[in-house]
Amino acid sequence: MAKLSSKDIIASLKEMSMLEIKELIEAIETEFGVSAAAPVAAATPAAAAAAPSEVTVMLTNAGGNKVAVIKVVREITGLGLMEAKALVDGAPSKIKEGVKTADAEAMKKQFADAGATVEFK
Repeated sequence: MAKLSSKDIIASLKEMSMLEIKELIEAIETEFGVSAAAPVAAATPAAAAAAPSEVTVMLTNAGGNKVAVIKVVREITGLGLMEAKALVDGAPSKIKEGVKTADAEAMKKQFADAGATVEFK
C-alpha cells in the first residue's frame, strides 16, 4: 500500500461528509486508543496566579454589632454616618471596587473583627 501524504489525507477529508468524518474519528480513537476531545487543564498554581489582582469588596452580612461595622465602613470609604449606615442596612452591598487583593484581605479582617462578613467579587 502506498504511503499517503498529509495533503492527500486533507484532500480526501474535504470530499467526505461530516458523518463520514465522525465515523473516521471514532475508528481512529478505537484503533489507537486515543481521544479527539480537547484536554482539560487542571487547576495549577499558574492558574491561581492568573487570579484578578483587583477585587470588589461586598458586605454580605452586617452581623449583630452594626455600630462597629458602620465605623469600619466609614473608615474604609470615607462616607458620612448616614451613607455608611445605609450601606450596612442594605447588605449585601458593594463597599469598594478595584481594591488590590492584599488590601481587600486587610479590609476583610477589619470587618470580621467587627462581626461582619464580606466576600470578594
